[in-house]
Amino acid sequence: MKLQLTLTVNEAKRIIAKGIAGLPEVSAALDTGKILLKGGTTVELVGVPLGICGRITQKGTNSALSEEPKHDLDAPHCILIDKGEIVDVDDAESFEKAALSLRKHDILATGANAVDVNGNAAMMAGSPLGNFPGMIIPALAAEGVRIIIAAGLEKLIPGNINDAIRAAGRKSIDTAFGMAVGLIPLQGEVFDERRALEVLARVKATVIGMGGVQGAEGATTAVVEGAPEEVRKLLAIVKSVKGAGISGSPQTLSECERGSPGCREHLACLYRRGLDS
Repeated sequence: MKLQLTLTVNEAKRIIAKGIAGLPEVSAALDTGKILLKGGTTVELVGVPLGICGRITQKGTNSALSEEPKHDLDAPHCILIDKGEIVDVDDAESFEKAALSLRKHDILATGANAVDVNGNAAMMAGSPLGNFPGMIIPALAAEGVRIIIAAGLEKLIPGNINDAIRAAGRKSIDTAFGMAVGLIPLQGEVFDERRALEVLARVKATVIGMGGVQGAEGATTAVVEGAPEEVRKLLAIVKSVKGAGISGSPQTLSECERGSPGCREHLACLYRRGLDS
């Protein structure tokens, strides 16, 4: 049986999250181990929306309104899931402590801003050194911890990550729509919506088109093929995410404005000095 489906970017993020949660090793870590989550719009496990700091919007590369967004306890930027218990690790000291506590069967899950055709990934850094996640996450590869990089197919870039890293750089940009950003390379397993579909049901997923209009910009159109019961199972899952909006905490969606505290760190931003400058 074949099913053709289309996922908007936000719907694909939900499918990716469900797919990651469906991995046997992730299920085991949720029950008896630890999972460290770095906030973003794709990383959403156990039903907890995370705070969004950096983001790309119509204005460009931007951040939350405040330099250090104050979230409710249910919406921090980074969390540790320790044997099913959610722990707020939204500061440098607690995040580092959580990272160092991870063992070989534990997992770090993070998003990315760019992925190339070879599976190399990178995340943007608009704060010095990428703030504490940017300094700690890349080093976790040296600890032998499994790293899952949740990144939808809309993050695929032409060329390769190394060229993108060389082109970017906070201090090398003269003018930027929003904050100038650099790219921090990530080592890990890239997990996109195609992979998620194949985890959620015993099907083969083939992407046949990307993009769209009227809210489907960046959408993924795919054909999945498998036994009727598996395809119907996946159909029900896809129906459950239809119409999904942004998965991050609504409290953190307000963007940085001219004169807000984050301006001290945001380099080359033309909004800070005025569009006509």
